[in-house]
Amino acid sequence: MQTLIVYDIPNDRIRNKIADVCLDYGLDRIQWSAFLGDLARTHQEELWQKLSAVLGKQPGNIQLFPICENDWKGRQVLVRERKGE
Repeated sequence: MQTLIVYDIPNDRIRNKIADVCLDYGLDRIQWSAFLGDLARTHQEELWQKLSAVLGKQPGNIQLFPICENDWKGRQVLVRERKGE
């Protein structure tokens, strides 16, 4: 199941650790604080536990969105590259 993780964390060190955990799970960075990838439900739960542990009691907002196949098929993506890139 496609999984979207978005977060807003003021502490640079923790924010970087959150990104590392997402990358460890094979998620792709789609924005500075957003990751997307295909994860089984059990891996989503495991990832959530790790993200919660990294954040600990520090301020922040982490959200995990499981995206079902029907919703995923209906997604729309618009990407424009800068000229010369």
